[in-house]
Amino acid sequence: MDWLLSSIDPARGHEVGFALSWHARFMVLAWGVIVPAAIFAARYFKILPSQNWPQELDTRTWWQAHWMGQAVAYCLSMVGFGLILWAEDVQAQSILHRGLGYTVLGAGLFQIGLGYSRGSKGGPTAPAPDGSLRGDHYDMTPWRLMFETLHRLVGYSALCLAVAAIVSGMWAANAPNWMWIVIIGYWIVLLIAAAYCQVQGWAMDTYQAIWGADPALPGNKIPMTGWATQRPGDIVSQKAQKE
Repeated sequence: MDWLLSSIDPARGHEVGFALSWHARFMVLAWGVIVPAAIFAARYFKILPSQNWPQELDTRTWWQAHWMGQAVAYCLSMVGFGLILWAEDVQAQSILHRGLGYTVLGAGLFQIGLGYSRGSKGGPTAPAPDGSLRGDHYDMTPWRLMFETLHRLVGYSALCLAVAAIVSGMWAANAPNWMWIVIIGYWIVLLIAAAYCQVQGWAMDTYQAIWGADPALPGNKIPMTGWATQRPGDIVSQKAQKE
């Protein structure tokens, strides 16, 4: 117990004030816990194990978990940001940590703006005003393709930078050993779960998860945009051929 409560570096003290301590709690909760979970849900829950795909399309569980989780995380980030500005010894903090933190917050703000400008959805559940199925996502327009590329690139980059920011902040604050065990343990569990879901083939193509595998659909005529994903229609076809 004494070891768990002691700081990671015994040669330094662990004295942080109210603002710094709560800044750390809000940021770790936002970027260390909620954001990874929201990304995990978006990648692996597009088609649920209990879902009768393709009879049941466009399950919103992954989407709601993703955007709600990210929204909550960014709100927590703003509270944490306000607290760090309030802290009297803000200039004494690690330059590396501050640089990483500001970069992550900037990336999060960019993601919010990118999300609002992602274009229209289209398709049977969100037709255009003229009644047609036209939409940036349904048609996979160049704008939508650019959005998906940037959204993934910035999102995963921000996640990696957030991990570095958390580690550098905890080291600068000389956090107790138990905090390191809890947050790193959580990340390890998520990585193991992600590896399991990846091997099980749960990383599905977003387009087919929403609209199905009809080869006549615009998005099924182009290569997939995600990395290390698969089209559920291909899985169904392979199973049918084996039977």
